[in-house]
Amino acid sequence: MRQKSLLTLCLWAFIILFSAGCVNRTTSTINPGFDLVSINTIYVTKFTSDGRGINVLISDKLKSQGFRVNTGTDTPTDVDAVVTYKDKWRWDITMYMLELQVSVRDPKTNFPLASAESHHSSLTRKSPEEMVDEVIDNIFKQGNSDAQK
Repeated sequence: MRQKSLLTLCLWAFIILFSAGCVNRTTSTINPGFDLVSINTIYVTKFTSDGRGINVLISDKLKSQGFRVNTGTDTPTDVDAVVTYKDKWRWDITMYMLELQVSVRDPKTNFPLASAESHHSSLTRKSPEEMVDEVIDNIFKQGNSDAQK
């Protein structure tokens, strides 16, 4: 009986240990009244500590969706929207992107108009390109479905 209890305890410990590492979360929010269809030109502001070129990945993704996009560190006001982001990285045998947060902002007021986040732990990790695709697709998928209502 004692051996069976020990085996059950070990099984539960194994399940808890491995399920705790399987975090996968995505969210997106569009402010009411904001129409993503009105955006033609976008500026992706490079996150100061980004040494991996995530701004370029975001810029390329937006260009592939038909936007005119520039990126850098000086934010202009003569664009329809400014995109800011923050990436978090972790080490687990190799470095991987744990989280990516992206905001679409008003270029004049810096007010967030839309945002999305992707969080993948080590066991559900995605490449930086996949994380960017997921976040940008979630923003514009929600924006398009809101515009159709």
